[in-house]
Amino acid sequence: MELNIHEVIRGPIISDKAQKLNRTLKQLVLEVHTSATKPMIRQALKKLFNVDAETVRTVVRKYRPSTGVARRRRVARPSIKRFKLAYITLEEGQALNLFEQAGAAAVEENGKGDSAGSAGE
Repeated sequence: MELNIHEVIRGPIISDKAQKLNRTLKQLVLEVHTSATKPMIRQALKKLFNVDAETVRTVVRKYRPSTGVARRRRVARPSIKRFKLAYITLEEGQALNLFEQAGAAAVEENGKGDSAGSAGE
């Protein structure tokens, strides 16, 4: 199965662990297509974001029902959703910060124009 470059990387994983890895170790955590290989992920990063990956590690996660009736009664799962994560360490001197791009601009805009005294007007 041939994958398009845009199909390889599905999007970033936004969790506390992913943000901590990004801040401390400069690693990205991305959700990728289940049949994507490490060389395909490297090539997609190079073409889409123009960054080089030093290491790429992949993990395939299986569907697990949350705690509740489905888990206690061992009800048959309606569908098995598997997804693949890629932990990517970028080359020295390169950065791709997906977490602060969207939130930082909104925080700065709100911080500049608002003051505590204007809220009561």
